[in-house]
Amino acid sequence: MAKMIFGGVEENVVTREEYPLAKALETLKDETIAVIGYGVQGPGQSLNLRDNGFNVIVGQRKGSKSWDKAVEDGWVPGETLFEIEEACQKATIIEYLLSDAGQISVWPTIKPYLTPGKALYFSHGFGITYKERTGIVPPADVDVILVAPKGSGTSLRRMFLQGRGLNSSYAIFQDATGKAWDRVIALGIGVGSGYLFETTFKREVYSDLTGERGTLMGAIQGIFAAQYEVLRQNGHTPSEAFNETVEELSQSLMPLIAENGMDWMYANCSTTAQRGALDWWKKFRDATMPVFEELYSEVACGNEAQRSIDTNSQPDYRQKLEAELKEMRETEMWQAGAVVRKLRPENN
Repeated sequence: MAKMIFGGVEENVVTREEYPLAKALETLKDETIAVIGYGVQGPGQSLNLRDNGFNVIVGQRKGSKSWDKAVEDGWVPGETLFEIEEACQKATIIEYLLSDAGQISVWPTIKPYLTPGKALYFSHGFGITYKERTGIVPPADVDVILVAPKGSGTSLRRMFLQGRGLNSSYAIFQDATGKAWDRVIALGIGVGSGYLFETTFKREVYSDLTGERGTLMGAIQGIFAAQYEVLRQNGHTPSEAFNETVEELSQSLMPLIAENGMDWMYANCSTTAQRGALDWWKKFRDATMPVFEELYSEVACGNEAQRSIDTNSQPDYRQKLEAELKEMRETEMWQAGAVVRKLRPENN
């Protein structure tokens, strides 16, 4: 484990050079990993583990769409694909990758199979951090660990197939066996992490919920919508407004930021763009800071978690979700986006 300096702060980081795949395979050679849930993270993590040579099975309800998807991906019923209970019984490591609401409802099914010495693995700190609300309290004689890829399961799988890695955080909530650290790092390498940085279950979920509602999804959509509407109100066409709001950012500028940082991107733009960005970025910071402070406070006190639990547990959640996504999809901005994407050179 290396000590790395980020912004003057020393952090624990594990790279694939320090903990190569061969070592991860040796660490888990006698383990059976059951991936429970085949929705957002399940496919990417289980397929990467399988392709990396680990002993992995999938647990899913037979007859569900996720079961059928698992079969399409090559999991064989009765050999590598089982009902949840049977998969948990066979496993020494249970990867609990259902949605947060799903974890709450299935927990009574999972808990009896957490026998001494097993490991319970999460990719989100939600269930454990808000255990008073979720009821997810593991027995004291199992390891409780976390690997949280910093992106979707789709991205994790895509980058794995490209020979790349998606960075992940890792945490140990409970080390009952003395093997929790090796288990969590081996699993992090196995699922395709680029490097692993240390966190806690609480810090993971606080930062994750803030990020999802903030710059990763909520805030970025809000900023996109505001700029697009201002441009349209001032006579710009849908194509021009979308290109200046979304397309140039996602297709041109974000890759430059990812490559070498924001200052490098600024340095490689026009002098007019540089001056304007430098003059305006602090205005946006100051305008949004109160919103982010409110957001973090709502996450930390548990209000955001409770809203998610209450909403996502409703029987008509999927219908309501689709209605909200349909509303977004049918806005002029994203209708313009659908046309712009079709006009990209790679689609012609």
